[in-house]
Amino acid sequence: MIFIDIPGYKKIEAEHLVLDYNGTLAIDGKLIDGVKPLLEKLSRKINLHVITADTFGTSARELKGIKCTLEILTSPIQDIQKEMFVLDLGKEKVIAIGNGRNDALMLKSASLCIAVIQAEGAYSKSILNADIICKSITDALNLLEFPERMIATMRN
Repeated sequence: MIFIDIPGYKKIEAEHLVLDYNGTLAIDGKLIDGVKPLLEKLSRKINLHVITADTFGTSARELKGIKCTLEILTSPIQDIQKEMFVLDLGKEKVIAIGNGRNDALMLKSASLCIAVIQAEGAYSKSILNADIICKSITDALNLLEFPERMIATMRN
């Protein structure tokens, strides 16, 4: 579990980290350098869930060895599926990280939402639904490892 107490904002007791894959953890279907060890470290604190359309068909292979659940979406309403996934886990217990259009509702629903802007860019509504915007997934994952950084960003 990850505890974050943000003065003047809210207290978060997160049991789940829900992550988009392509554009967030991976570029062109391959995990971004440095992501695997960060996920392995975080998996000892929080339940990891990767939910993806798996555009390149590589997510299972790339995530092999990382303690996480992988949910591959096939429906044309992926944004709603991602939102429902967060709600089913209990949104107050979820931190979500994403970048794309199909992540916007997921980011709006979770207790703490982080959008990343990397090589693929980010969908504007996903950015607007985020609590924090990071320039890389490694920066975003490091925020969870060092939550005091978020306090400095979001305190009142």
